[in-house]
Formats: sequence, structure tokens, C-alpha cells
Amino acid sequence: MSDASTIRHDVILPAETGDTLPAVRSIDFTDIEYALREGVEDFRAMPTHALFIGVLYAIAGLLLGRAALGYELVTLIFPLAAGFALIGPFAALGLYELSRRREMGRDTSWRHLFDFTHLPTFWSIVGLGVLLVVLFLIWIAVADGLYISYFGHRNVTSFADLLNKILGSPQGREFFVVGNAVGLLFAIAAFVLSVISFPLLLDRHVSLPTAMATSLKVVLENPVTMLGWALIVAGGLFLGALPALAGLAIVVPVLGHATWHLYRRALEPAPSERPEYVPKRKHKRYAAQFPMSLFAGTRELED
Repeated sequence: MSDASTIRHDVILPAETGDTLPAVRSIDFTDIEYALREGVEDFRAMPTHALFIGVLYAIAGLLLGRAALGYELVTLIFPLAAGFALIGPFAALGLYELSRRREMGRDTSWRHLFDFTHLPTFWSIVGLGVLLVVLFLIWIAVADGLYISYFGHRNVTSFADLLNKILGSPQGREFFVVGNAVGLLFAIAAFVLSVISFPLLLDRHVSLPTAMATSLKVVLENPVTMLGWALIVAGGLFLGALPALAGLAIVVPVLGHATWHLYRRALEPAPSERPEYVPKRKHKRYAAQFPMSLFAGTRELED
């Protein structure tokens, strides 16, 4: 029989505990250049997995836009498109994990896209994701309320009609400026809370408040660099969305991989490496053992 002490279970044990904030480094635009270069290299090395996530992201955006048109919510198309980026960091978790594994020379097959579900920080990751979704929904409600306050409940029949209403009058141009200013506040909040938090929760065993505080600290100690990164992300998503969101299939993976590398430049390395996830061994089951063979883990395999 195999020695029970050698069995490796399918949980990732904490590599780091406690709520002390990780040490933050000073970074500049050379670090952004490095992160983007490594992001492109990761995408080239793992195009299939990255494209899968990027295509899903683009399809989700198209479905949101189609739903808005189908329910005659043309006025929400722009808020939906802009706000969808608020939850982008959550969608990029699999990309962070693949970049982490490639950096360490480990297997980067698609089977590891969801290894984060076995982390001790999994529920903190979910909690941060829910927070971003709530922020996204609040933004949509606020954007809709702003439109109604300026134009009332009058229906808009087409996107061209909406553009004409917004850009064709002083009232519409004021609405455009105010709406974008409010949207910028939401974008800043989402960026500050999540830019470092998601990679940190994936990489180390820290609490959600610690992750968000670390993300805020990175932004406060590197304001110009992080502002530059935010503009690059916003510009990349905008350009990727222009050809019917098709460009997001490439832009999202590259930015996702690059975010991991920027995180690595922004923080001092962890004191110990995160253990690798190893699934439980699959045991053979025989008809003669029925019904006991239905229960996994009742017997260990013989060597």
C-alpha cells in the first residue's frame, strides 16, 4: 500500500498569512514597458487559452449591447460598454494564473485556468468580484438617472438619434461632460481597488481588506505611473472595441497578462512560493465493489 504521508491533496495551502501589507516598490514607465512586452510574449506563447477568454469577453459585451437594443435601452449602450470594463479584472483571473505558471516554468495548459478556485483566498476573490459587479450596476443606475434628469423619459429610436440628441445641443453636451466625469469616478474606484488586488489574492494568502489596501498603496506611491497604466488600459479597450468588439479578443488577453507582470514589478516577492495545485489521485473502481465503488476516496491504490 502507498504511504499515506506521501499523498498530496487537492488544496493549495497558504503560502503567506497575516494582514501586514506587502512591501511596495517604486515603479516607472520602464516597468510598464516591461509588463506590456511580457504580456505580448505570454499571449504569443499561449494564444489559444488567451483568445478563448478574450473571445468570451467580446461575446459578453455584444450580448449586453444586443440586450440593450432588444429592450429599447439605446441610452444605456455607452454606459454598458464603458462599465463593462469595471469587471474586466475579475474576468482576467485565468490569464494571471497562466502568466504566473509560465513565469515559473510550469505547465500552462488550459486545465490550470481555474486553479484559483482551490485557493484559500477563493472567497475573497469572489467577494472582490461581487464588489465590482455591484459597482457596475450602480454605475448603470446612475447613468440612467442622469439621462432622465437631462432628457426625461423620451424614447430614443436609434443610436444615431442618441448621438444627435447628445452632441446637437448645449444641454446634450453638458450631459456628455457630466456623464463622463461621473463615469471616471467609478472607473477610478474600480481601478484603485482591483488593479493589484486580484493578482495579489491569486498569488498570496492575504485577506481582502489587505489586498485592497495594498492596491491603494501602490497607486498612491506611484500615482503618475499607475495613471499612465490606467490610460493605456482604457485606450486599449477603446481601440479593441471599435471593430464590433472583435479587437478585445486580443487586447484583453495582452492587458491581462501584462497586469500580472506589472503586479510583480510593483511588489516585493513573496517570502515563499505558492504551492502548486495537485488533484487527488483517481482510484480505479470495479463492478465487484459496487456499491462501495460509488464513494471516492474509500481506498488507496496499491503501488
